[in-house]
Amino acid sequence: MARVLHVISARAGDGTEHQLRLLIRHLPQESEVVTLSPPGPVLDALRAGGTTVHQLISNRDVDPGAIRRLRRLARRGGFDVVHTHLFRASAQGRPAAWLAGVARVVATEYHVDDSRHSALFYRAGERLGQVTIAVSAAIADRLRRWGVPDERLAVVPKGLDLTEFRFDPTVRAAARARLQIAPGTPVIGGIGRLEPGKRFDTLIRAVGEVPGAILLLVGTGSSRHALERLAAIEGVTDRVLFAGPVRHAREMLCAMDVFVSPGRETSGLAVLEAIAAGLPALYATCAPLDGMDVDGARRLTAHDPESLPRGLRAEVLCLAERSGGRLAARSAGDRYDAGRVAAEVGELYERTAGSA
Repeated sequence: MARVLHVISARAGDGTEHQLRLLIRHLPQESEVVTLSPPGPVLDALRAGGTTVHQLISNRDVDPGAIRRLRRLARRGGFDVVHTHLFRASAQGRPAAWLAGVARVVATEYHVDDSRHSALFYRAGERLGQVTIAVSAAIADRLRRWGVPDERLAVVPKGLDLTEFRFDPTVRAAARARLQIAPGTPVIGGIGRLEPGKRFDTLIRAVGEVPGAILLLVGTGSSRHALERLAAIEGVTDRVLFAGPVRHAREMLCAMDVFVSPGRETSGLAVLEAIAAGLPALYATCAPLDGMDVDGARRLTAHDPESLPRGLRAEVLCLAERSGGRLAARSAGDRYDAGRVAAEVGELYERTAGSA
């Protein structure tokens, strides 16, 4: 059986860690992980579950020392495949694998910085691998503009295990008690990195227009203090809870009553997790739901600042009409099933064996 070394450079709490966890769970190949960033709670849980996780901290895209250490690790471990996740991991993992004599090198890109410097740098390293996986058609298009040939590109979406998000009233009660949320209080929620592109500031402004509701933000990031200041300016400090990063979103989704994804720079996976947990969801963009009519999932109207508070008030009213009841779990079909995604990645490993 092939041995795979996964190289990841995600920040703690980044959704890429969850994607790697799901991939390793469903891959038949034996996997080990090396992280170039301090490991987050997901990688810690992966280690606790028996997966070997190496720490090789590196903060630079060009780091000859890290490349040398990665080369030694890849050679010593006798790995058949090196699979890199994210830009910095690819920048260091590809040359390290090539120097170690690993024949199969695969990269997954979850988001890319569209700049001339990045394009030139990426194209130079891309030649040291066999295939790059883009998690969306938009990322694949950007990589093509960078000069990555079609025959070295594959589009495989992010994966999701619906069973992990099943609603449990016991989990809900425990989470709300820990967060000190009074019974019967409508909870509007958002999950993700607290960064400007996620537009959680619009949620803080909107919650003030939804009587009786509170806002629960889950995640960490550079905008945390700015969002706290905004809550004070808007006079809703006592109605905004910052839960910080969590190992898994299920507990927080169970605690919520309405889910919102206001950012436009997103894959939409958080929306799929929310509807799998039985939540109504308002979103600015969610490519997996394009062209689909899913009960309780509504796209926010672009360029209409009232769309969000109006939608939230409507959902809180619907919640009252349901007497707090949950919606049924819904999905976007099996295209995003974690098992199917892992099977596609495993097939790429086998395919690159013939081209190495």
